[in-house]
Amino acid sequence: MIKSAYKQLEQAIGYRFKKKALLELALTHPSFRYENPDTDDDNQRLEYLGDAVLSLISAEHLFKNNPDAREGDMSKLRSRLTQDRKLAKIGAGIGISEFLRLGVGERKNGGAERASNLADAVEAIIGAAWIDGGARAANKIFQKVFIPELGELQESPAKSNPKGELQEYAQSNGHDIPVYETIEAVGPEHDRTFTVQVTVCGKNWQASAGSKREAERKAATAALEDLNTKTSD
Repeated sequence: MIKSAYKQLEQAIGYRFKKKALLELALTHPSFRYENPDTDDDNQRLEYLGDAVLSLISAEHLFKNNPDAREGDMSKLRSRLTQDRKLAKIGAGIGISEFLRLGVGERKNGGAERASNLADAVEAIIGAAWIDGGARAANKIFQKVFIPELGELQESPAKSNPKGELQEYAQSNGHDIPVYETIEAVGPEHDRTFTVQVTVCGKNWQASAGSKREAERKAATAALEDLNTKTSD
């Protein structure tokens, strides 16, 4: 893609990349690399970095701007801001679908609109910005696209957060925090199904989904349902 074509996306995120190749990499889905042997990398490593960067920036913002908020309240708000559903909404809002580099099969199967692909790309862009321009660059994107979403979250009631609820349950009952482990990943790299096991309160629960995060949510939900049923018996 011609690098100037990214101008619209850069305007939407509020940051202009010095190294356009980093932005292009952030938009490169594994299916594209799988179908194009001359493509050396995809956005998965940048997504990993972006996830950590976004968590840090969100925590810093909430800490500085909510002096009276308790640790638990800030954790819940950060979790809601950085969950896949919210990231996918942000990705759709800034028009990432138009720029995603996808394999032919993934695009035909609706990959450009797939929530997990949008969420991954948003995190990858944050990671790419961190490499390109450091904390200042990542914060510019956060201010542009995340702060408006944060304002909406602060005005609306919290939705279900099974992972957070499971952690609260465990700690309130004297147990260690839940431990999540990916025990299986099947299928081609661009279309995998992950099976995750959560260990908490001396028991294990498993669930599968198209992303690790969603599998973790499902496993946490299963654990909560089981534990709450036993509590009410």
